[in-house]
Amino acid sequence: MSILGRSLSFPPRIGADGRFVWSQGENNIRESIAVILKTEAGERLMLAQFGAGLGRYLFEPNEPSTHTRIEDAITTTLARWEPRIEVEGVTVCADPEDPQAALATISYRLVATSARERITINVPTAN
Repeated sequence: MSILGRSLSFPPRIGADGRFVWSQGENNIRESIAVILKTEAGERLMLAQFGAGLGRYLFEPNEPSTHTRIEDAITTTLARWEPRIEVEGVTVCADPEDPQAALATISYRLVATSARERITINVPTAN
């Protein structure tokens, strides 16, 4: 078993052998980050505070003040819900290919191995 964790893959799927697909290691952490950031507060009944609530920016203007609030939401949420990483930085900017979206780039360090990783997610906003 990986020191970074193992769980059902996200999104859940069935493999060629007819069994659930599992994810582990760095991929499991990336999937966990995606779940945390794509979950709205209140969606999980028994864990109502879980999630970044990034959907609230859907009708916000795609400008630096909104980007700063998104950065803060991502940093705070990952610090609370993903103990296997240490967020080193979050940068949000307008998506050059989609004026109604922002791109959030998250740089983090894996606590167990000190390896540095980076992912980028799309956050829908208003134009």
